[in-house]
Order: sequence, then C-alpha cells, then structure tokens
Amino acid sequence: MTARTLMVVGTSSSAGKSLFVTALCHYYARKGIKVAPFKAQNMSNNAAVCADGSEIGRAQATQALAAGIAPRVEMNPVLIKPEADSRSQVVVMGHSWKNLSAREYYPNKELLWGKVTGALDVLRSEYELVIIEGAGSPVELNLKEGDIVNMAVARYARAPTLLVGDIDRGGIFSQLLGTLWLLPLEEQALIRGLVINKFRGDLSLFESGVQIIEERGGVPVLGVFPYLHGLFIPEEDVVALENPVQISSSTQEIDIAVIRLPRIANFNDFDPLAAEPGVRLRYVDSPAEFGQPDAVILPGTKNTMADLAWLRAQGLADAVLAVAERDGAVVGICGGYQMLGKAIYDPLYVESRRSGTAGLGLLPMETTFAAEKATYQSGAVIQTGRGWLAGLNGETIKGYEIHMGRTLGASSWLDIRFRNGQGVSIADGAVSGSGRVWGCYLHGLFANRNLRHAWLRSLGWRAMQTTDVDLFGASLARLADSLEESLDMRKLERIVWEN
Repeated sequence: MTARTLMVVGTSSSAGKSLFVTALCHYYARKGIKVAPFKAQNMSNNAAVCADGSEIGRAQATQALAAGIAPRVEMNPVLIKPEADSRSQVVVMGHSWKNLSAREYYPNKELLWGKVTGALDVLRSEYELVIIEGAGSPVELNLKEGDIVNMAVARYARAPTLLVGDIDRGGIFSQLLGTLWLLPLEEQALIRGLVINKFRGDLSLFESGVQIIEERGGVPVLGVFPYLHGLFIPEEDVVALENPVQISSSTQEIDIAVIRLPRIANFNDFDPLAAEPGVRLRYVDSPAEFGQPDAVILPGTKNTMADLAWLRAQGLADAVLAVAERDGAVVGICGGYQMLGKAIYDPLYVESRRSGTAGLGLLPMETTFAAEKATYQSGAVIQTGRGWLAGLNGETIKGYEIHMGRTLGASSWLDIRFRNGQGVSIADGAVSGSGRVWGCYLHGLFANRNLRHAWLRSLGWRAMQTTDVDLFGASLARLADSLEESLDMRKLERIVWEN
C-alpha cells in the first residue's frame, strides 16, 4: 500500500494548520478511511509520549487520536524543544539527540531529511491517506534552502497542497496571494486549493473577496472555515497563551493561577481544570496579575533553573511562598515540582552552566539532573493519608512522564506501577503534612476525574454539575461537521483521490 497524501501549509505560524489537519483526520476517519497525520519537524515544548516511550509533538498526538489511531514516532520524526540561551533540544525519532543553536542545527539537514523521508515512507506503506502539516510559512526565503518541513516534503511526496490563511489577524489577500507569488513555479503547481480560516461574522460580505483571491491567484478557494469557540482540543504551543481564554461559568468560582513560565511546557495539563464549571483558570507572569488565588500551580518547564531564577526576579516566588504561608494550595508538576524542593543540582550541566540552585523549600526533597531523559506512559497508585489525598488512597491514576531530573528525599504519595506497559514500583511525588502543598512528575494527572474533583473540593469547589461529557470527542465532532459545512468537499475529494 502506498498512501495518498495531502499537504497543508499556512501563510504563517498560528494560521490554524494544526486544527485544520485535526479536522481532516477526524473527517476521513469517520468516513472509514485509514488516515494518519505527519509533521516532519515541529518546534514546541508541548509534547506527548507514545506507547513505546518516544516523544512527539502534542499536536500530532492529538491528530492521531482524531484519526482513531495511537500516536507513534513516525508522525513527528523531528521535534525541536526551545531551551535557554537561544538553544534547543533536538528530539529525533522520539529520543533526545543533541542540544543545538539554530546556526548549528541547519548543517544537519541531510541526516534529518533521511529521518523525515524514512518516517513518511513507513506511514505511507501502512495507511490509505497521510495528511502532512507544514510549519510556519513555506516562503521564509532566508530559511528555504534548509527546508525539511514544508514544500520540500510536498515535492518529495508529490502531494497536492492546501494553503491556509488566517483572516482573523487581517491581511488575508496579502497572506494568500503573497505566499503564492513567492513560491517557485514548480511549488505553485502543487497548491491545489486555498482555505480561509478563523472567519467571524457575515459570510455573505466576503463573497467578493473569495472571487478576487481566485481571480488573482488562479487557485480555487475551497471554503471559509469559521472561528470555532469553546473547543477542548490541546493547543500546539505556547503562542496560544498570548491571549488565553479564561473559562468561567459561575459567580462561585475557584480561582486557580498558573504561573506562565518563560519556557512553560505541557500547559495542556490544566485544560481539564479549566473545563469544570465554577473554576476560573488563568495564566499569570507578574505580581500585578497574581491577585489572591485559591491555588497556584507551577507547571512544567524546559529549563527549571532558569525559570526558577526568573520566578525570583519577577517577585513571583515571594507570591507563591505567601500562598503557602496562609495555608493556600500550591502545586508543582514536573519542573514546577522540582522548584518546590529544597535544592536542584546539575553536576553534568544538563540545563546550564550552573551546578545548582536553591529551591523554594516548600517540600522536603532534592533534585539532581541526569543526562538521560525519562519518557514514559505511566500508571500509578495513590498511597497516602495526607490531606485531600486520604480519600483517594489506593486509587490508580494515569499520565505520562517527560523529565531529566531524579528527585529523592521526599515522602512520596505515588507508587508508579507501570511504565510503557512494563511493571515497576517507583516512588514519585511529595506532599506537605497538611496536603496543601504537593507535586509530582506525572503530566496529565488532572485528566483523572476522581483526583481532579477531590482536589477542587479541597479548595471549596461545589459545582452543581460536572464535565462527564467527552469534551474532546464532542470538539472533534464539531470540527469535522464544520469542515463538511464550510468546504467544497467534492473539490477536496477530487484533489485527494484523482491526482
């Protein structure tokens, strides 16, 4: 089997490519097509762990779930995770490869291109359709020679390509037409359809706009995709937090502040909290925004020590400590958990040139960074009688781990029982005597309903109804339905299947 391919590129970053590919994946899966997503190179600290422990971009894992299949490493062979000092950790075929600057990265094109084409070939041999997502813009002219993610992939796969523009940010004519006109002729020929994304308002007012774009560009506009509010689908990267949506549905709200660290990672951990009625979740990066929250969360980060230094410089460390002093709730996940301890050591200089730093001292443990990254899909049993966790003693929760630290000295509240399907027994997490301050390495733990509700109740939450509905599944259905309503599906089917 050699799968058909469809490429989706955008006029810029955040044009909505990832969400559009998610919609396509779910649409074709509903039609019974064996479909898989693919993105050659992703840059994001929002990552997911596959069943074998390999690490890929969160967006591709989401797209796989939309397609009704398990995420796998071939869907995102190169993942770039920004760190401090303008450097990034480069993850190749699911495993940490090197830490490089941008200038050091590009000479590796030949090696990385082989990984990209090999992964795509594997997917094409197993599926009927592979939907390929680009990155940024396909006409970043200064970077085009080193391209391994946009039109180079389209040329390799001979993939008909859709160009997506974001009308919400304005300048849709220059976005679409400018991108088309800057492409070389052989790449222009691959662009088979245009999609106008994130439209708000009266569509009839833009009918002449569609006509102008088609006349000037010589490429059909397949449709105008609406701006969809209230979708519960994980965001691809931190850009989404520049204008975060604060969900609230009750005057009796629990106020939760998540510290927006400069190198925040896997912030989708907190989506299940935001979805609960009577909960206000907000991201803050200054004392002026901090206020008097019922709980504060220190999230994951790609550089714990640098972000802890930033926390102190901003005055937010003092704000967090003040919450703990008044017996408020303080939670740390992964890097945020490391910050809550007494000390962090980096003898191998994994994160920086500093050998260590003092932690916030709210939990009795110390962390030492190691060269080997832990990446696991994990299951753990709650084992503690402290505070709000007492009623959950013996319950099993699921999540995933992505970290390079080893933390010791804590009186743990979790016993990790399996990693990537293998039985283990590993202590994780720490909790204060009152149970108000706690943390662990397990990402995704708030997706466990009983744990989430028990913690919220400890904060005074008394919602009349809860989110038993599958919000993710309902959002996927909305996406696919909107796709069918907004696009000329006959034209799309001809583009995909009749080349």
